[in-house]
Amino acid sequence: MTLTRRDFLKLGALVTAGAALSSCAPVYRRLAGDLPSQAWSPLAATDFLALQRLTFGPRVEERARFLDIGLQEWVEEQLDFESINDFDCELQLSPFKTLGMDANEIEAVSNQLFENYDREKAPQELRQATFLRQLYSKRQLYEVMVEFWNDHFNIYIDKDKCFILKTVDDREVIRKHALGSFRDLVWASAHSPAMMIYLDNQANHKGAPNENYARELMELHTLGVNGGYTQQDVMELARCLTGWNVKEHFWLGDFVFKENLHDSGVKKVLGMEIPNTGISEAEQVIEMLAAHPNTARFISTKLARRFIADDPPAEIVEKAAQAFLATKGDIRSVMRVILLDGLALAKPKYKRPANFILSAMRMLNVETNAVGVQDDLLRMGQLYFNWTTPDGYPDRSEAWQGNLMPRWQFAFALLRNEINGTKHHLNDLMETVSTGDLKNGVDSVAALLLGAPTEAAIRDELIRSIQAAGADEEETLQIVTAALIASPAFQWR
Repeated sequence: MTLTRRDFLKLGALVTAGAALSSCAPVYRRLAGDLPSQAWSPLAATDFLALQRLTFGPRVEERARFLDIGLQEWVEEQLDFESINDFDCELQLSPFKTLGMDANEIEAVSNQLFENYDREKAPQELRQATFLRQLYSKRQLYEVMVEFWNDHFNIYIDKDKCFILKTVDDREVIRKHALGSFRDLVWASAHSPAMMIYLDNQANHKGAPNENYARELMELHTLGVNGGYTQQDVMELARCLTGWNVKEHFWLGDFVFKENLHDSGVKKVLGMEIPNTGISEAEQVIEMLAAHPNTARFISTKLARRFIADDPPAEIVEKAAQAFLATKGDIRSVMRVILLDGLALAKPKYKRPANFILSAMRMLNVETNAVGVQDDLLRMGQLYFNWTTPDGYPDRSEAWQGNLMPRWQFAFALLRNEINGTKHHLNDLMETVSTGDLKNGVDSVAALLLGAPTEAAIRDELIRSIQAAGADEEETLQIVTAALIASPAFQWR
């Protein structure tokens, strides 16, 4: 018997809610646990957790590689991302021509004055490419860092000309420096036309200073909200930044310093007196901010929060900050401390929407063109480059725990192959990781998704309950898989 879509979803809802049959209550209790209670050989529970922080969800082959070489070598391999052959992933991006264009070329395909224009082409291609890289790239740690820095230096893509300029910012600022020097990263961001426009610095000129970018440069990009600066420091930095602007018309997207808009008076920022030296005034301050001890602590705290815990251990943050200062902001050196010393202290973190979707798709080897999933990201609240305020998408668990229905809907749509441009091959995957027996298949899926199989008695009752409602073996495996993805346990990493 083949279930209708309605019956499939209805049965899945009952299983997920733990009410398919009264005897299924133990199943619900098992799925409702935040984390699997036991490790699935060959990966220890700590290794499974580590891989969930280092990737967007570990694939079967990544688990095998991790088991073969261990955490330290795996981290070093990933930090040296340029040496990882990522040809297959790059090949999938070849249709997205705007990724390699400069701002003027992007405007040519986006401006209504030109024939066959498409204003949404560049943002759509950037969003698709971002998702495909996170899904398919073998440079997983690098892509995780790209996501981190895109949040840290957040730019809302639909503000003014940012829909044209963000693609260049992503390529020349974030991706170029994601595992390089923090000084180079913040320097590139400060000279980014997308950032200038997003935070209104093109409106910052002598006689009418705009403090927006100056404030966020200190509060969000370097020192942190309690970083030791004052409102007067913000005002003085804004004066230093007067004249930092963006070329227009045929030079759209080029940074320019407009000396006629610059405040030529003497300034004083964080106790440092800055004489009139034009563009180099703000550059002096940026150099100082990038090397400041408070910046080292702020950046280390945010990185530790992303990889270790919402409230990371103070000793790891301090050690990472010291590495930051000792290496003049070398991001790789900071990451070695956080990953090699800190992951052993990691606490559960709730998956943000993109991580939830990606982890399900990566663990199950799902194929996609990243078109339909954009709707799911939007419904869950994390469409890429769509956060309007400069603080970026939240990175604390409580920010994401109240919107479960779209996750449940995604899980069952995924297993029904109802997401546009997306297809799972669960049966093919089972031929690789399972013996072909349904019980073993359920165990394998649970181990792939949660790190541990379900208890045998609960698994057997779950299978019996689903099949009693008319599902065949293939549908049973699909319903179990969707229910596991929708379960509370899978929401955590």
